[in-house]
Amino acid sequence: MSSGATGVRETGALLLIVPAGLLGVGLAWLLTTGSAPAEAAVRVLADGLGATVLGLAALPRLHERLAPPWRMLAALAGAWCVTEFAVLVFEAAEVVGVPARRLAAGQFGTFLTEISGGQVGIAILIATAAVAGCSTLAFRGADTASTDLVLVFTAVAVALRPITGHMSQQAFGSVLAALHALAAGAWFGLLVALALVVRTRGEWAATLPRYSAVALPLIGVVAATGVVNGLVRLGGLGPLLDTGYGRILLAKTTVLAVLLALGWWWRRGWVRLAADHRMDASGSLRRAVLEVTVMAVAFGLAATLAVTA
Repeated sequence: MSSGATGVRETGALLLIVPAGLLGVGLAWLLTTGSAPAEAAVRVLADGLGATVLGLAALPRLHERLAPPWRMLAALAGAWCVTEFAVLVFEAAEVVGVPARRLAAGQFGTFLTEISGGQVGIAILIATAAVAGCSTLAFRGADTASTDLVLVFTAVAVALRPITGHMSQQAFGSVLAALHALAAGAWFGLLVALALVVRTRGEWAATLPRYSAVALPLIGVVAATGVVNGLVRLGGLGPLLDTGYGRILLAKTTVLAVLLALGWWWRRGWVRLAADHRMDASGSLRRAVLEVTVMAVAFGLAATLAVTA
């Protein structure tokens, strides 16, 4: 088999992110006594797509050798917009108190126009559509197009729902929620973007050390803000084992601890070998796929936390 075919096959392994995210949702469901989290399943897909778009748009800022993949950005942003619409339908159904399949058009319209959650959802749809539109225009005619506008719209869409959630009721809660969402999105999305775009040993040698340098502070922000948000939401340590929300939070924290250990191990092995040109592109890609697959489980748990009362 040719090296090109091998690279395509290994890049295709990134599709494992989808079942891994759904596995996180399923695990969270087992830790609660609620109904099957259909909304969480859609939410994790939207969150994963949003993080990937964020990572792809940020690639040129990670390293000047990485050009924005405009066609890929446009396609993924379009898919993101569709999944955000699906999230909005589930949110409306929950507010109305009916299954999503029975939500009437009039009820959905009332949710969009009269409920703050619906208005936030409209803003997210506008932002994601703008990302798709800007990326499409850049792909069609701009070798010198900048990702700045795409990054702005993407960051707004990623942070908007968290900053208007339950944490907005607390002092600095919106700030913590925004930092958590953006740090998690960048941490996950940048590595997915590298796995999608980087193809040669030399490119991994140039870009992986830079990603490693930013990944540690990003996961630190994710862990710190996640713990604070969770404890504020629970009101203390007691409900950690007594409530479904607390058990999901513990599971998410455990997965983050696994990722911290994996990151420490990678820095001692993978990152050094790649930086010294002693690991081929396929080896780096396999390790990236493994890490983002574990990250996706954490995203599934987080998506369920976001919709857990």
